[in-house]
Amino acid sequence: MKILVLNCGSSSIKYQLIDMANNAELLAKGLIERIGLEMGEFTHKPKDKEKYYRQLPIADHAVGINLLLKTLTDSKVGIISSINEIGACGHRVAHGGEYFSESAIIEDEEMKQIDKLCAITPLHNPGNLLGIKVMKEILPNVKQVGVFDTSFHHTMPPHAYLYAIPYEYYTDKKIRRYGFHGTSHKYVAPKAAELIGENWKDKKIIVCHLGNGASVCAVKKGQSVDTSMGFTPVEGLIMGTRTGDLDLGALLYIAESEKLDYKGMNKLINKQSGLCGISGGKSDMRDIYAGKNEGDVRSTHAFNMFAYRVKKYIGAYAAAMNGVDIIAMTGGIGENAWFMREAIFEDMDYLGIEFDKKANKEYVGVDGVISTPKSKVKVLSVTTNEEMVIALDTYRLVTQ
Repeated sequence: MKILVLNCGSSSIKYQLIDMANNAELLAKGLIERIGLEMGEFTHKPKDKEKYYRQLPIADHAVGINLLLKTLTDSKVGIISSINEIGACGHRVAHGGEYFSESAIIEDEEMKQIDKLCAITPLHNPGNLLGIKVMKEILPNVKQVGVFDTSFHHTMPPHAYLYAIPYEYYTDKKIRRYGFHGTSHKYVAPKAAELIGENWKDKKIIVCHLGNGASVCAVKKGQSVDTSMGFTPVEGLIMGTRTGDLDLGALLYIAESEKLDYKGMNKLINKQSGLCGISGGKSDMRDIYAGKNEGDVRSTHAFNMFAYRVKKYIGAYAAAMNGVDIIAMTGGIGENAWFMREAIFEDMDYLGIEFDKKANKEYVGVDGVISTPKSKVKVLSVTTNEEMVIALDTYRLVTQ
């Protein structure tokens, strides 16, 4: 069975076509960007063929999805002869709330539940939902499966997911910690253990998914027991443009003094803060590091703050689990920014970590152990593959 995996954002579509009958072989992947703008961009890479790139107007998600399906079946750059070869479609959905504790086949009721959650994640769920709607129209007889960023974290206990606000806000409005990046944490935790010959269900693992969006997850015996993101993806670590943890009193003070309404505050905490806000416009860690090396004070602050926040969460989750056996570094920064990993693990010997600086520089963008053989806690660089998790869950649901 060939499964099309879609990750639809507000103005973008990432996709992969995976052949589950052939050892989950990746047949093609691509990215459609700048949907709805004057000129869009389309990058398509089929297996064993040259990369295909075009610039053209892409009015909406329906146009974008029709474009990628047409390209998948193109005689020159395509990889299948007909869209009827697509046996199922798996969709990344950011927020599943309390309704979706696991991946699900999407029918009318599931569509309604995803739609309700658009108010909580206005930057993510609407695009995810659009992708599902369009695929249902184009391939009405093909099952659509939603794989939720939040579902892996449904094993968190109440003392980890409840907020210290009037309890009625939880019972009536379901305001609680949900956590995100669940597909990545779910993929990386067992893979990290397997890389050193261990079973993840016997271990205490901390997964650091570090990228433009960033979160840390405590995984104990195969279950998420805590994670840094909360009701929305804003809480927790400092991110590219998101605040991370912030004193709510400071937020209220800013709103009052700057006369900001809800939209203004939403823009501030999601788009103007984080590394970008501290550094003065840089949200890419490579640019932050370069600025730090050039002596730029604001870039230095941003770099040190990011490392310090990750270090704090590692310590907190080691305490919460009464120890840690494995720490996995993943995501764009976690896998590639050896300089940030080095900063994070400086002075972590109290946990029994012996960091291997040489190995750290060698294992960039690949899997590998970046702690010494004597280290009590194993630290690893682990490449993530969220699309594979989506494909596997989709295949399981449509074939059971």
